[in-house]
Amino acid sequence: MNVYSINGIEPVSRYVNRLENLNNNEKSANVSFESLFQSAMGLIKETDSLTNKAEEEEIKFAMGVSDSVVDLQAAQQKANLSLQYTVAVRNTVLDAYKELMNLQF
Repeated sequence: MNVYSINGIEPVSRYVNRLENLNNNEKSANVSFESLFQSAMGLIKETDSLTNKAEEEEIKFAMGVSDSVVDLQAAQQKANLSLQYTVAVRNTVLDAYKELMNLQF
């Protein structure tokens, strides 16, 4: 026995299937956003870690504990590149957000 919609043309089960597919798509979209967010947080944590290492190398060099200019420059360069990459990703995300906000439906 099939249950039909009010107009009697299409079975209700067709709409139930659409609703289930929509719920599955929302779940996958949530997973996608969550993985994107976790990736961004990892990027920020890595940038913070590299910045802290560069500051530690600066302090060691200033105090005379380390006399390696190469280690100091390498740590500073890594922190600088990581920060530039993080800022570029942030700017791209903000531009995408602005584009979404300008869409008219």
